[in-house]
Order: sequence, then structure tokens, then C-alpha cells
Amino acid sequence: MANGNTNTAQATQQPPKHFNLVRFLATCLLALLVLVGLAVLITWLIIRPKRFVYTMENGSIQNFNLTNNHLNATFDFVLKAYNPNSRVSLYYDYIESAVTYEDQTLAFNTVEPFFQPHRNATRVESKLAAQNLALSPSIFKDIKVEKASGEIQVDVHFKSKIRFKVGIWKSRHRNLRIVCSSVTLHFSWYKHFDKVPCEVEL
Repeated sequence: MANGNTNTAQATQQPPKHFNLVRFLATCLLALLVLVGLAVLITWLIIRPKRFVYTMENGSIQNFNLTNNHLNATFDFVLKAYNPNSRVSLYYDYIESAVTYEDQTLAFNTVEPFFQPHRNATRVESKLAAQNLALSPSIFKDIKVEKASGEIQVDVHFKSKIRFKVGIWKSRHRNLRIVCSSVTLHFSWYKHFDKVPCEVEL
């Protein structure tokens, strides 16, 4: 009788097979997560990605005409895109550019796709034209006042789809947004343009 009771106790103490399977799967999953984490860490240490830098290098306005709450003007901007990384290159699949004044878009255009190598500075030129653009009375009045002062402040926005390239590996598409705020444009050609650092959202 004693042996029977002992065997019964041992049988009840043995963990069920499904519990062993769950523990095995959990161990494998944990090991996989650790390996992935180590791979990401090693990749980051090798690549050491640095923040991309964008600066509005130049801006001008020509053919300005403000009549009967309508605007005609041509805006020219030069954006400097700097990639300080030694191993990361970028594909810009497209770039949309827009110039806004207060809450109204004055002009819009697109820039051709291009590839930016590592440790490279690229000048991105964008020409935007406002053609007989209807303005709200308040914005018309504000622009008229700024024109009389000899300069106008605008915001310039860039939106792009980009991909990173490291060696032969290419990332999925990501959205890039660049905002250059309070860009001062002079109506007199001899006035010096002040460079503007731009904010980046990636």
C-alpha cells in the first residue's frame, strides 16, 4: 500500500506536458527577443546614425503684384540638406514644397527625386509661383503692410517620402517633414538673406 501511495504522489507531482511545452516556447521567444535586441544594438553601434540637418540657405521673391485681393509672385528657395552619416544614404522619392503666410498657402510645387550619399550636402532648389491667388481681406491687408516695410515673413514646408540605404539594405518608406519658419524675404535685391535652421519630423 505504501508503494502505491508513493507512486500516486510522484505522478501528481509531475508537471503536465502542455505546461512543459508552454515553458519551452516562452524560453525560445525570450531568447529570440534577446538575439533581435542584440542585433539591433550591434547594428546601431556600427552605423551610429546622426540627425539629418536642413537649412534654408537662400530665398527671394520676384514678380510681386498685389491687386484687388489677389496675389501674383514667384518664390525661389534653396534648401541645404546635410547627411552627416558615414554609412547611411538616403533616397528622396519625391519632395513637395509649399510656402505659407499665416494660415494660407501661397504657392506649391514639387522637386524631382534624388539620391543623397553619406556625408553629403545637397542644395535643393524650389521655385513656387502664386498665380492670381485670391487672398482673404485680412491677409491681403497684412501682406500689403509688409510689402510697404520692404520685407515679408513666410513659412516654407517640405514633405517627402524617403528610404534609408545601408550597404545593400534599403529600409521601407518613411515620411519626412521639414518646416522652415519665419523665413524673411526682402523686396530689395541688395538686402542680405539670413539663413534659417529648419525643424525636422521623421
